Amino acid sequence: MPSRGRHVTMLTEGTYPHVHGGVSTWCDQLVRGMPEVDFEILALTGSGREPVTWELPSNVTRHTAYPLWGLPQGPAAPIRARRPLRGRTRRRFLDAYERVLLALLDPEADCDFGTGLYELAELARQGRLTTALRSEAALRSLMWIWTMPHLPTLAARPTVHDALTATDLLEHALRPLAARISTDGVAHAVSSGLATLPALAAQHFEGVPFLLTEHGIYLRERYLGYRTDTQRWPVKALMLGFYRELNTLGYRKADLITPCNHYNRRWEERGGAPVDRIRTVYNGVDPALFPEAGPEPETPTLSWCGRVDPIKDLETLIRAYAICRAELPALRLRLFGPVPAGNEDYLTRLEKLAAELGVTDGLTFEGRISDVPSAYAAGSVVMLSSISEGFPFSLIEAMSCGRATVSTDVGGVREAVGDAGIVVPPREPAVMAAAVTALLRDGAHRAELGRQARQRVIDRFTLHRSVDGFRQIYRELAGDRIGPVRPVTHPKPWPVRLPAPRRITPTLVAGGTPA
Repeated sequence: MPSRGRHVTMLTEGTYPHVHGGVSTWCDQLVRGMPEVDFEILALTGSGREPVTWELPSNVTRHTAYPLWGLPQGPAAPIRARRPLRGRTRRRFLDAYERVLLALLDPEADCDFGTGLYELAELARQGRLTTALRSEAALRSLMWIWTMPHLPTLAARPTVHDALTATDLLEHALRPLAARISTDGVAHAVSSGLATLPALAAQHFEGVPFLLTEHGIYLRERYLGYRTDTQRWPVKALMLGFYRELNTLGYRKADLITPCNHYNRRWEERGGAPVDRIRTVYNGVDPALFPEAGPEPETPTLSWCGRVDPIKDLETLIRAYAICRAELPALRLRLFGPVPAGNEDYLTRLEKLAAELGVTDGLTFEGRISDVPSAYAAGSVVMLSSISEGFPFSLIEAMSCGRATVSTDVGGVREAVGDAGIVVPPREPAVMAAAVTALLRDGAHRAELGRQARQRVIDRFTLHRSVDGFRQIYRELAGDRIGPVRPVTHPKPWPVRLPAPRRITPTLVAGGTPA
């Protein structure tokens, strides 16, 4: 029975409703903007104990935190889940697993990753995949494929420790395959990657329509993250191969892909997404909630708003600020936004950098702020220094407030800004500083850019336009064979928050690996 676009399972990873930030803001906008649609939220989290930081509206009928770590989730009783696979089931698992491993490590082998993944999904739904992956036979298969003569991983001489590490990471990453979602609606994964696993399984086994939205480019961010990871290369090769193949499968299988900008669309097309199943829907803001900011602060100030995270590259911003201070000694830098759990060391690194550059007296970390427009009003110029973005809310919010912006040329930034702001290359503090200094010396130009920025948001990037686009998409995917729907009453504005061979005989493992 079609859901008529009135029931949606939203699949998130590390964002809504447990974390503030751009993607979470977008999720909250979508849910609140469609009070006639019932939403279930399946949130992939770390431990499952993360607090809910958003007040969920009444049309969220269910929220489930699905931990990737800790004890495995699933329907099976614990005793059954621990039983080793035997006979035909064991052989079928090993065939599927080796097919998956070859797809990850040897793309030229022409192995079907999807077929293998769906076989693993069947075991996951029975609660038996964790035990299967952590078996000695599975470790032998991994060591065999890693050391095939034609694969570059052989030269790295992978160890048993590498195999245990990789198995642990892969087992945790595959846990969402066990998640069961509603079969009478649309599955909407709001990022590529792990959030697509329940949607892919539901689409394959129950025929649930699968919608994929990308903000940042998930695969690109995995590559950026693994550059500094401490694991050895065989482990990185396996995991990056996994994300690559999963990303491609999601692109090819999604019934519709809705990138938030044309930059993402190009990635998706190159990743194998059918062109006729891609539809760009820009993020939007409510100009009434982000009104003109009014007069600039008396002291020249740069403001930044977001989460304190390496992907935001605040080192470049601080270095650019230090260069500007040499010419404009009174200049201040105010950084608004939370420090997510696990990023405390990054904040310490930034504070040390500021001290080394001698700018701590003019730089402040303001923390989370509830009145977000005031963060933009606090600056003469609003900054964005990220090395990866989708279509950043902080940018279009600042533009709606009529502030001039200096932003890095990543993701959909240039599409958002157009001619109404300054765009500079990422990781180039001197270039950023030159743009900022020139803008601070020209008040008339700043004012004109601010005026153009707000008008651009009103003309192109309103919240009403964005939400209506997804309302129609939900109905299309569900099968819009209905008469009039319940009338849509637009809610009052809500507070905006910041957001092997198996013949190998040596024993590889003594005992098991930790869960």
